[in-house]
Amino acid sequence: MPIRQADLALAHRLADAAGEAIRPYFRGELGTEMKADHSPVTLADRAAEAAMRRILDAEAPGDAVHGEEYGIKEGVTGRTWVLDPIDGTRSFTVGRAIFGTLIALVEDGWPMMGVIDQPIQRERWIGAAGRPTLFNGAPVRTRACREVEGAILATTSPHAFNDDEVPYFMALVAAVSGGHARQGPVYGGDCYNYGLLASGHLDIVCEAGLALYDFAALAPIVEGAGGRMCDWNGDPLTQASTGQVLAIGDPARMDEVLEALHAAPGAHDHGHGHGHDHDH
Repeated sequence: MPIRQADLALAHRLADAAGEAIRPYFRGELGTEMKADHSPVTLADRAAEAAMRRILDAEAPGDAVHGEEYGIKEGVTGRTWVLDPIDGTRSFTVGRAIFGTLIALVEDGWPMMGVIDQPIQRERWIGAAGRPTLFNGAPVRTRACREVEGAILATTSPHAFNDDEVPYFMALVAAVSGGHARQGPVYGGDCYNYGLLASGHLDIVCEAGLALYDFAALAPIVEGAGGRMCDWNGDPLTQASTGQVLAIGDPARMDEVLEALHAAPGAHDHGHGHGHDHDH
């Protein structure tokens, strides 16, 4: 079912509310705590998600809500709003404006609409099934990439890959760098990298260990700009995906990127038995 204009308008209001909640805390008193999984959470995370949930409770009471900070509220419509108030909390806590608020609308397990909002620089990408991705209201496109060698690859941190995953990532690094250290990956960025890819500034993003609220918003944005998002086996991302993701700006390079990733030693048995399970 195509995304309704009302849903797009609601997504913009959610992003506006999250930004209003976040901005007063940036480079200020953060009140940072460590969660059980040792990731940081701030007062800004909680304030932003609470602000979005208040709007959803009032305007879409039948829809489910799945948020990073306040868990899952069941719904009755088959639609779920997936919220990550600050994706890139580590960047936020050190004053780097490359974090983002992620908002997704998932229908029957499929991400149908997504927002990446950077509230400090006031940059917003929004993508929806069947529509072109917009950046601050204007359409954007991914860029052409003639070959994998020389492609610009980004990931948030090499430390986010587990021991089984490192060889895959390093095989992809070897393919894009062609042995030249200066052509190594761009590190840092979280969700901001996917916006940059949609706008034609990066070619590939490779990550692992992502939860639904980390990736659900990204797929409609990348795909609406002409790119592809998939898991490490090349399958589309759904609510059941394990959190090993690839974003590829030029779909013509998709097979080569997957081939490079799977050039890792022992890659023939990848994807069975050691993926992350975030679908709680």
